[in-house]
Amino acid sequence: MMIGLTRRRARRSIAIGTTALAASLALTACGGSSGAADGSGRLKVVASFYPMEYLAQQIGKEHVAVTDLTAAGVEPHDLELTAKQVGTVQKADAIIYLKGLQPTVDQAVAQSSSKHKIDATATAPLVDHHLDEGTEEEGHGGEGHKHEGPAGDPHIWLDPTRYAAIAKTVGDEFAKADPSHAEDYRKNTDDLVTRLTALDQEFRAGLKDTRTKTFVTSHAAFGYLADHYGLTQVAINGVDPESEPTPARLTAVQKAARDNGVTTIFFETLVDPKLADTVAKDLGLKTAVLDPLEGVKDTAKDDYLSVMRQNLANLQAALGAPAATDAPAPAGTPGADATTPAATS
Repeated sequence: MMIGLTRRRARRSIAIGTTALAASLALTACGGSSGAADGSGRLKVVASFYPMEYLAQQIGKEHVAVTDLTAAGVEPHDLELTAKQVGTVQKADAIIYLKGLQPTVDQAVAQSSSKHKIDATATAPLVDHHLDEGTEEEGHGGEGHKHEGPAGDPHIWLDPTRYAAIAKTVGDEFAKADPSHAEDYRKNTDDLVTRLTALDQEFRAGLKDTRTKTFVTSHAAFGYLADHYGLTQVAINGVDPESEPTPARLTAVQKAARDNGVTTIFFETLVDPKLADTVAKDLGLKTAVLDPLEGVKDTAKDDYLSVMRQNLANLQAALGAPAATDAPAPAGTPGADATTPAATS
């Protein structure tokens, strides 16, 4: 069933993407591409989803008009572009995206005439974070099905050092695309890299002396973060948030949790927490949020740095860091007390 669903979605994405591309070519032929849509003359930048948008906004500031193709609250893997969005990509001065994550975005970028196509994976190549024994996901056997997606874990922005490297590339490309403001782009890039370096230092210090180094999460989104800070990620699902764990995987997760003194099962904001909650109840553990930052629901309240710092606080509490008592309480399931064990069934 999962195989059929994935294939149907893939075919639908391709069909919609092709239709949208054809429509956008007609739209592009009818209009010019100079100046931003609001007539301000700012650099027109398209970002494929939030982590790319954040870089564009922080580096470009008042000199750019940024369009995020993925609306707040939408799972980036599910994005299907409209004809209007493809037209926006066609007319962009610069495009920031992560190749392989969103097929319809890749199709639109391939058709764009922009000279400044910034693929994050070209700066920070993806790594395939293999899960441990018993991790074969539902639908990945039998017919030889393989999930359509990036050739590796796409969540590179969760390692602040990799994210900083991408920021430098974005700054360089903005300077080339808009030489009259090159010095501002360089200054803004330096400022952002400084903040990301400070964030990296906070994570290093905050996770240095924890009681355990193992954490359990519903979605294998935190491989780069775990590798960079000497932690072990035990994921219920694979990199694809829509995958389904086998019984063997669930058994392996439960054993790892018991063997490593895990206290918390992490879930995320854009995916149904039901599975994580079920595992937590079976083990009598807490639940809390570990946000993969694929999107931010309210950018007026939160941004990349604030969400990452909340992730750090939640990890410190779950892993038993010495300063965990001074950290904010883990953000749990809305309406539930995340600081008490989940009720057993």
